[in-house]
Amino acid sequence: MTASGEARRLAVVGAGPAGYPAAFYAADLGMDVTLVDTRADPGGVCLYCGCIPSKALLHAAGLIAETRAAGAMGLSFAAPTVDLDALRGWKDGVVRKLTGGLGQLRKGRKVRMLQGRARFASPSRLVVRTAEGKEETPAFDVALLATGSRPVQVPGFPVDAPRVMDSTGALALPDVPERMLVVGGGYIGLELGTVYAALGARVSVVEMLPGLLPGADRDLVAPVARRAEAAFESILLETRVAGVRAGESDVEVKLAGKDGGERTEVYERVLVAVGRRPNTADLGLEAAGVAVDRRGFVQVDGARRTTEPRIFAAGDVAGEPMLAHKATHEARLAVEAIAGRRAAFEPRAIPAVVFTDPEIAWCGLTEAEAKGSGRSVRVARFPWSASGRALTLDRTEGLTKLLADADSGRVLGVGISGPHAGDLIAEGALAIEMGATVEDLALTIHPHPTLSETLMEAAEAYLGHCTHLAPATRPTGRK
Repeated sequence: MTASGEARRLAVVGAGPAGYPAAFYAADLGMDVTLVDTRADPGGVCLYCGCIPSKALLHAAGLIAETRAAGAMGLSFAAPTVDLDALRGWKDGVVRKLTGGLGQLRKGRKVRMLQGRARFASPSRLVVRTAEGKEETPAFDVALLATGSRPVQVPGFPVDAPRVMDSTGALALPDVPERMLVVGGGYIGLELGTVYAALGARVSVVEMLPGLLPGADRDLVAPVARRAEAAFESILLETRVAGVRAGESDVEVKLAGKDGGERTEVYERVLVAVGRRPNTADLGLEAAGVAVDRRGFVQVDGARRTTEPRIFAAGDVAGEPMLAHKATHEARLAVEAIAGRRAAFEPRAIPAVVFTDPEIAWCGLTEAEAKGSGRSVRVARFPWSASGRALTLDRTEGLTKLLADADSGRVLGVGISGPHAGDLIAEGALAIEMGATVEDLALTIHPHPTLSETLMEAAEAYLGHCTHLAPATRPTGRK
């Protein structure tokens, strides 16, 4: 340590969206950084087999959907043909460009890369079993855990069955099955189900709870559910998997409904997408003095410091929400603390995006959370059927929703359902972070004709004078 408390040697375990930004930022601050990961180049699950490849395939699925919808505009195209090898190669090429670029940035910053698996032998000793089978013990003053997460395995599902996949297996695009079952109606299942349905599979989704995307605002989910019902063969809510028999060419699944009735269906492939869990096993955390909670998340303070002062944690291992952008923010904050600067993780809003068709995105307080906490809020909704830009896109099913403090008008939550919702939500996140009021949004001049105008018009609706809503239908909000 220097006299200012700055650590000069940092070991980062994990090179995903928490690990590599931390390593790069620390190197920019003058630290001697060692980055440990099982892959040769940075990127982690997000770039290799998560966010990036899934969005690449969702873009392809969206193009297919657009060609099918163009008939309403008087445009006709031949039915799309899919070269699966070429699509897979394009998706893999996107991944290679990004991860290879990060590899070059790492070298330019002189960050040392150790390819292998790390385990703490003590709070001050890290042992890395390299890809060549050797052991290295990189010297460090401070370490940062950024090992990410992995798919949850469901008890009763065969782990090694050739026709049962997790999200990583599904993104590899082994084939397009005739029938496919997605177990889990959350964002991973719906996103990948959308891809396979667009490519020609008859997709069914089974979800134990009463609705898709549990935890998301029901107003936002409604447009997604309607399109999913049209795109998928079936959506089975309040239904559980009661049994599985996996063969070489198909999977026999017994489904049990809430009424106790059972039936058996046969699918060519089954995707299990019921959530993720932190990668904190086999890291030697007990030897390092790092405590985890009952769900396996590393316990951290506001600066992302663990119960061992020399070890920090960021990303999925440090708690929910398990989102790449939250991981990156945490990681940079942790490096600030490691460098001896004042730092605390205290965001007012962390945006979440589901890249279904339509997309949904939200940040800050949801309506259900406000009701549960007894907080006095007012709500305004602007339907995209009143948006000129949405009409030109032939996508009027969307909705923009604002929640604000009933007394001060300060924006507390924003929700958007519709195309490009993930791009639009950033304005809502900024409004919440900056303590903006609904009036601030209403008085901010937005470009026309755009989807971003729906935020301004929702704010106008909240204030009771929205130009594009009839007086009788204006959502004036409620407590």
